[in-house]
Amino acid sequence: MTVRMTDDDLNWRMEEACRDAWPAATETVVDGWLLRRSGGRIRRANSVNPLRGRRGAPDAVIDAAEAFYAGHGQTPLFRVPDIANELEAALVGRGYQLEGGTIHLHAGIDDLAEVRDEHVTVSPMPGEDWFAARFRMGAYDDADRCVFREMTGLISGDRAFVSCERDNEIAALAYGVIRDGLLVVESVETDARFRLQGLGRRTVGGLIDWAWRAGASAACLQVVADNTPARALYASLGFSRELYRYHYRRKAIAA
Repeated sequence: MTVRMTDDDLNWRMEEACRDAWPAATETVVDGWLLRRSGGRIRRANSVNPLRGRRGAPDAVIDAAEAFYAGHGQTPLFRVPDIANELEAALVGRGYQLEGGTIHLHAGIDDLAEVRDEHVTVSPMPGEDWFAARFRMGAYDDADRCVFREMTGLISGDRAFVSCERDNEIAALAYGVIRDGLLVVESVETDARFRLQGLGRRTVGGLIDWAWRAGASAACLQVVADNTPARALYASLGFSRELYRYHYRRKAIAA
């Protein structure tokens, strides 16, 4: 007998898969919360995240997180998903400011568009040209380049780094990780010089095709809520179901 996955199960499956697809250098569990740290400016790898199950009282968790990040010379940052938002009121009361609203989208693998392009390259590891293009498009500083390289090196299991070339250089790229049959689409970028040519769609389409051949049953991704072009791209590929949203709360620093 097939057991139907509940919405709560699906939400946490996605939460855990997305976390595995963007690993942190160090992680510490405190009373049902995961304190992630990698250095640099990348938020997901340097924030407090909820774990599924029983979690501790908000004030005690916030105290512990503040002490943890202060000990490493970092400003405390909390990632607050709709499915586990019990810290929200306490964070607001302590002066934490809102930033980075993001949407989780999900689709069955057979509900996604079939987009195949011979110009899309798929590799299990990122090459130097892939890294160079990613850093150019994302305007990474030296610290974030080191963090991103380390992060991609920590990814285990089924993964693919895809790119699409124009004029003998990478014009669009992304990577994907499969966890528990779920493809997580990450780091989708198109060079500003080559936008409005459908390259992002072809690149993500190549990733979906790879995941379908690898046996994935579904796919998901995270997109910034106010990124209208990206949302239109993902809708065109079949990512039509929103599961939940999250935002960040960062400690306000006195001027």
